[in-house]
Amino acid sequence: MKIGGSEFINYTYVMAIINLTPDSFYAPSRKTCDDVLYAVEKAVKDGASIIDVGAQSTRPGYSEVDADEEISRFEKPVEMIKARFDIPLSVDTYSEKSARAALALGADMINDIWGLTRENMAQAIAEYGASACVMHNAEVPVKGDIWQPVLSFLKNSVAKALAAGIEGDKICIDGGIGFAKDRAQNFELLNGYERLNALGYPTLLGCSRKSMFGGRVEDRLPSTLASTRLACEKGVLFVRVHDVKENALAIRKYYESNPPRLKNE
Repeated sequence: MKIGGSEFINYTYVMAIINLTPDSFYAPSRKTCDDVLYAVEKAVKDGASIIDVGAQSTRPGYSEVDADEEISRFEKPVEMIKARFDIPLSVDTYSEKSARAALALGADMINDIWGLTRENMAQAIAEYGASACVMHNAEVPVKGDIWQPVLSFLKNSVAKALAAGIEGDKICIDGGIGFAKDRAQNFELLNGYERLNALGYPTLLGCSRKSMFGGRVEDRLPSTLASTRLACEKGVLFVRVHDVKENALAIRKYYESNPPRLKNE
């Protein structure tokens, strides 16, 4: 997959979460203009291959802010990150207006939790020649079997992306753990994540410190690391995480014992 000037293949890469919100569910991930550059510098040093900035909380029970507020939160940080670091930058938003503002500032990818189903998001991304991560979501929680609605939704999102002109090698898909699914469904999705490969696009897994693991958010790192190791086994291209150093180490240890194979091997 291509994001910015980088190409990702045949490994599991770390996407570092940088939240520019006052209410994201894991407090240590919350940053401001004053400390965002330090946070990105640390993430890069710890092994991040891509930075994902979010200015709209999507935690359970979150209060939505309008696009102008969202843009005001990420505008300066995005400018600062792009000026200082040569690393692909993703912006987590489902607002077309916010996406256009982020892309105009140099963002390389839009990470859309609504899978390009709102406004003219696909067209905006295509106009800037950017990459897209499309995630499964639903207004009404999924009932019963999860695989048909998840696969169907993502297939439609990819079709929308391609129709708008987003290049196929600039698309990845996310099953949407924690969104419109109960705890049992989240684990079913996680444990069967390789089924998403049937769509023919690289995958991103985002379950870092989520409530599906139970207990306090502060105590969920071991479960997150287990999910990252599972992601390696299932050929997931990206894991979106809060704890870059620990997850990068888990990935490195996995591949030391299980070297990635080239496609023609």
